[in-house]
Amino acid sequence: MPLGSLIKKARKDAGFSIDDLSGATNIRVTLLREIEADDFTHCGGETYSRGHIRNIATKLGVDPQIFIHAFETEQIHATRSMQDLLVENSIMKQPGESRKISWKVLATISVASLLVLGVAQIIFSNTSITDMPSPIESPSTQSSPTPTASSQENSQDPPAVSTGIGVEVVVSATRAKSWLFVSDAAGRTLFSGIVPQGTSKIFTTDISLNLKVGNAGGVDLRVNGKVVDAIGANGQVVSVSYGVDS
Repeated sequence: MPLGSLIKKARKDAGFSIDDLSGATNIRVTLLREIEADDFTHCGGETYSRGHIRNIATKLGVDPQIFIHAFETEQIHATRSMQDLLVENSIMKQPGESRKISWKVLATISVASLLVLGVAQIIFSNTSITDMPSPIESPSTQSSPTPTASSQENSQDPPAVSTGIGVEVVVSATRAKSWLFVSDAAGRTLFSGIVPQGTSKIFTTDISLNLKVGNAGGVDLRVNGKVVDAIGANGQVVSVSYGVDS
């Protein structure tokens, strides 16, 4: 007799209706009807099927091994592959079964990608900026003066800086911009900063003017109305002084 028929007969012999058996075993009525019809496809695999069968046998007062033996004889085939058994018992998924990806995982991946792109863009932008090479200092026992805060906005400085009228020096950044430091005979700083290319600075004092030019090849000098020869090469730092008789 098939297992389903054995269970049905044992239920009736025990005086249980299908609803009574469902209440006693906590197994759904629909699943009990399928089991009695030898349909175990919705039991969740062989492990769960055996559990249901033992539960039913216990409640009906039948030796569970009788039902288990019938189940194994009728339902389990030796030719079934190990993969089929694992899949049926929910230990592994069917080959080729698509894996669902949570939207939270996708959102996290998207945010991380944007962050990586943002950091890469910042690094690329920083490395793309070409700094102006520092002027090559010529040997000198005197250290370069530190630019004063007042010279940072040299575009707003007046074209002429004066502490007297005995000496006049005009510095023109004809070929390139240049760093420039100017002081008078008393050591007062008249200018410290950048002279942009194409602009000029005029300095006057009563005794002498001391100049330190960071890019001597880029500027032209006119002292007391006379153009002087080039004071140095491109990138060369040169210090010069001019007085009343220059």
